[in-house]
Amino acid sequence: RPENVSSTPNKNQFKMLNGIFFMVMTGLLFCAMTASVKSLGTSLPASQSGFIRYIFGLFLLVPFCRQLGLSEIRKGLLRLMILRGSLHAIAVVAWFYSMVRIPMTEVTALYYLVPVFVFIGASFYLRERINVGRIICLVVALIGTFLIIRPGLREVGLGHLTMLLATVVFGMSFLLAKKATDEVKPLLIVFMLTLIVSLWLAPLAFLQWETPSFRELSVLMLVAFFATCAHLTMSMAFKAAPVTVTQPIVFLDLVWAAIVGLVFFSEAIDIWVIIGGLIIVAAVSLVSWVELMKKN
Repeated sequence: RPENVSSTPNKNQFKMLNGIFFMVMTGLLFCAMTASVKSLGTSLPASQSGFIRYIFGLFLLVPFCRQLGLSEIRKGLLRLMILRGSLHAIAVVAWFYSMVRIPMTEVTALYYLVPVFVFIGASFYLRERINVGRIICLVVALIGTFLIIRPGLREVGLGHLTMLLATVVFGMSFLLAKKATDEVKPLLIVFMLTLIVSLWLAPLAFLQWETPSFRELSVLMLVAFFATCAHLTMSMAFKAAPVTVTQPIVFLDLVWAAIVGLVFFSEAIDIWVIIGGLIIVAAVSLVSWVELMKKN
């Protein structure tokens, strides 16, 4: 018995490390994807860029169709996946639109609100207990958001507003993904998301269609590769560890975004964006750590 008891923490620690590793990889892949989209500029409508990216994503997943386990999808889970894909399509268009209109560090810093919405949403959707810590986290995160956007002190464009919309909807999407990982393989979750988002974006894309160049298609193929791999590693992270462990890791993205934005796009580093992002980092990380300690 003592041996069994002592081996359990080691197994849990291994799963936690796996979750952290896959979430770090997710951040690096999403950063590569963001940089690729940034390089496109505004030559293509956001809905068309998103559609082409997801179509390429489907092609990347075709070789794995036999491993998907489509028979595992029960009716209720299918509805959940359709809802997630529908919400994600909205967030994708908003994200593509804002990505080419505001600096990478601002996109990334605002994206830090996603874990905040995940925490708050988990209290209701996943029936995790809401507490004072999560409420304080929300308030502090809003202060960080104010420092990033600074309404009244700088111009707040449509890119900032659409990015805020994207963070809310991405948070809802990730909550649904976490729910789905309890029942099916991560590969199936990624495939269903890619398929449903493609179906939603198709009519919007063809209404605004602009003939893409070979370079634009090549970049969007890269975006699809990075994004598909990122969604897969994210689902694997969710499978390996709780949300409270995996979500704080996304805050490393600010480091990657600042470096890439400075080196490849000559974007000056805004100190207030960094401070605002770090405030949100501190709020969510502290709450995550406290809740993890309580579980242990």
